[in-house]
Amino acid sequence: MQQGDLTQRVEVRSHDEIGQLAQAFNAMADGLAQTEQLRRTMVADVAHELRTPLTNLRGYLETLRDGVAEPRRETIESLHEESVLLSHLVDDLQELSLSEAGGLTLRREPSDVGGLLRAAAAAVQSRALERGIQVELASLPELPLVDVDPQRVGQVLRNLLANALTYTAAGGRVRLTAAERNADLVNIEVSDTGCGIDPKHLPNVFERFYRADPSRARATGGAGIGLALVKQLVTAHGGTVGVVSTPGQGSRFSFTVPTAGRSPADIRRGREPSAAASPAGHLRPWTGTWPR
Repeated sequence: MQQGDLTQRVEVRSHDEIGQLAQAFNAMADGLAQTEQLRRTMVADVAHELRTPLTNLRGYLETLRDGVAEPRRETIESLHEESVLLSHLVDDLQELSLSEAGGLTLRREPSDVGGLLRAAAAAVQSRALERGIQVELASLPELPLVDVDPQRVGQVLRNLLANALTYTAAGGRVRLTAAERNADLVNIEVSDTGCGIDPKHLPNVFERFYRADPSRARATGGAGIGLALVKQLVTAHGGTVGVVSTPGQGSRFSFTVPTAGRSPADIRRGREPSAAASPAGHLRPWTGTWPR
């Protein structure tokens, strides 16, 4: 193992202290092997994601340098687009690395769920209009404030909305809704009428660099970082993520965030959070009509 062969294991022949030591050694070896495999996979994935935009940039710049092409507006815009893709990839990798290492700083404050959802929907509205997709914000019940970092939760919502828009065809719909799961959690959902996800891919959609459709490039299907970042940011808040999908009908991504102990109505009345927990609620899904 010292020479790098992480396949070595010891035979466990007893259940005494020596046997326990052998089991601990094997568990350590398994952990080291898994970590090394993840490291190699990530290096290969990062190299793959960087290669395409860098190759395009190099090709354009070489043709300009050699005088084969003129520096026209279309060329400059293409170069700028590739540089933006690179910047987004590096930013995503940095955010994911910080989150996985526990170094992500959260500036938590009592926040209104409705305001967070409206801001996220407004941020993607122009892209949705360009693609002919309708973004709907369901009628929300009176919800308690949530104890979150508004910027990070906004990032989670924008990533989920961007993912929904990518896989929804023109004429489709994307819907945002939220409901109180219990006294401590609010459940937020982003659903779409897109192509859906094959059941065999569902366990891996939140893994970094994972794409249900490997043929999609970053420009169309992302680098496989957005949903991994969603999971890390939600986990950092103490919440959980989930997905339900039916191929050909659409997907529903959901996540939970903790409540702050008081509602917007309490704030308007100047009421401080009480020590006693509020009565547990139930998940109240939107019941309006929504044609497929």
